[in-house]
Amino acid sequence: MNVKQVVDKMIEACDTPLLEKTCDLLMAGDWNCEVTGMVTTFMATVDVIREAISRGANLIITHEPTYFTGLDSTEWLQNDEIYLAKLKLIKQNNINIWRFHDHMHMTTPDLIFKGIDIDLGWSSYKDIESRHCYTIPKTTVKELTNFLKQALDVKMARIVGDVDAKVERVAFLGGGGSLGLGREEMPAELMREANLDALICGDITEWTTSAYVRDASQLGFIKSMIILGHNRTEEAGMKYLPDWLRGLLPEIPVSFVEAGEPFSYL
Repeated sequence: MNVKQVVDKMIEACDTPLLEKTCDLLMAGDWNCEVTGMVTTFMATVDVIREAISRGANLIITHEPTYFTGLDSTEWLQNDEIYLAKLKLIKQNNINIWRFHDHMHMTTPDLIFKGIDIDLGWSSYKDIESRHCYTIPKTTVKELTNFLKQALDVKMARIVGDVDAKVERVAFLGGGGSLGLGREEMPAELMREANLDALICGDITEWTTSAYVRDASQLGFIKSMIILGHNRTEEAGMKYLPDWLRGLLPEIPVSFVEAGEPFSYL
């Protein structure tokens, strides 16, 4: 089975037909290349590519960009030594990289947050009317943060608000969802309309939702944010994606390679 046939099979299994405008594109390789094995990952970093090579896999299914911008544009990189070295590694080893982002999020259930629900064990707490909101057993912000750190393998979390506040109504806005998906006011609106005590976030901007939550807390409202970062709030989806792929393509070996967050903490 070649790369195009694999991708077609995946798109066919999604709720959304092939989108005309999408970042779900072949970022490297040849549609006609026969697939020897697949790895799934949050991001096709150099270490992930090397690990795929060592496993004999020549198709990497990545959720996030390969070439350092949201749409993987490469015009600005044509004379960049880092890009050229990465491209050489890819080409010399006949690696194919396909991005699975838009269709993955648009499938029901969202395949990224399906993985998060598995790791958190929160499926029974989820609101029927909202895929983001949960009513969990009452706990403190500090206790909730410690649980999230253990469940999602988070090295460091940032908190806005009172760490000792009692919370039970929470929303999980992983990845870039906590930026508002094009509407900066969306997370704060959700907090108000869903009567939320806490937001669990991936990315943030310090003058938008975090400012709203800080002012709310300073005014005496029970409002908090727990900020875990983009990688830690999405990578679980790619960890469990091989299970989904084995059901579609049982003849092709598939495994997960963790990209991990890019930071060291001092």
